[in-house]
Amino acid sequence: MATMGVHVVAVYKPREGMETRLLAETEQHVPVLRRLGLATDTPSMVLRAPDGSLVEHFEWVSHEAIAQAHEHPEVASMWARYEECCTYGSLADLPNAGSLFAEFEHVGSY
Repeated sequence: MATMGVHVVAVYKPREGMETRLLAETEQHVPVLRRLGLATDTPSMVLRAPDGSLVEHFEWVSHEAIAQAHEHPEVASMWARYEECCTYGSLADLPNAGSLFAEFEHVGSY
């Protein structure tokens, strides 16, 4: 049986006036991680919550890859750009999180 990666869901709440920049960063996020060998080829999915937060689902290669990302200068630079245009949240923070069938707008798959 093939080893499975680590699926994660990230929530990015755009800072005021930074929605376009956040979307541009998110479009490049997983492709950069893939190029560095840290994310799998499983397509990522980016959704928009009713409050404008972006919800990103993607797959890391492994827990070790997550640790490597925290030490990689290119990833650190990318994450610094994220911090300029968003804050991080959790699924529980989303206004529709309590809905039985939470609805989201599909933004893209990368």
